[in-house]
Amino acid sequence: MEERFFVTFIHCFFIAFGVILGGAFIGSIGSFATGDAPLAVMQRIAKSLRIWAIAAAIGGTFDAIANFERGIFDGSTIDIFKQGLLILSAMAGVKTAMVLLAWFTQEEML
Repeated sequence: MEERFFVTFIHCFFIAFGVILGGAFIGSIGSFATGDAPLAVMQRIAKSLRIWAIAAAIGGTFDAIANFERGIFDGSTIDIFKQGLLILSAMAGVKTAMVLLAWFTQEEML
C-alpha cells in the first residue's frame, strides 16, 4: 500500500469525527437560543449526522461508487479493498465521536 493511502485513511477518520462533534456542538447553540435543552439535542443531532459524516469523509458518494466500479469492471480489487478501509475509518471516526458525546452529555448511547 502506498503512503498517500495512509494519509487519506487518517483524514477520513478525523473528518468524520469533526463533522459529528462540530455539528452537534454548533447545532446545539440553536436549541439553546430557542430555550430547549442543548445537551439532549446534541445526541439527536449527532445521530442524524452519522451517514452524512461518513459521506463527507470519503469525499462524497460518487467517488466511492466510481472506485467500486473501477474495482469490479477493471479488475482492480485493491481499489475495492482501499475504499472499504476508508469507509471503515470514517465509521470509526463517527463511533468515536458518538462515544465522546455520550460521555459528555451523560446519556446512554444506542
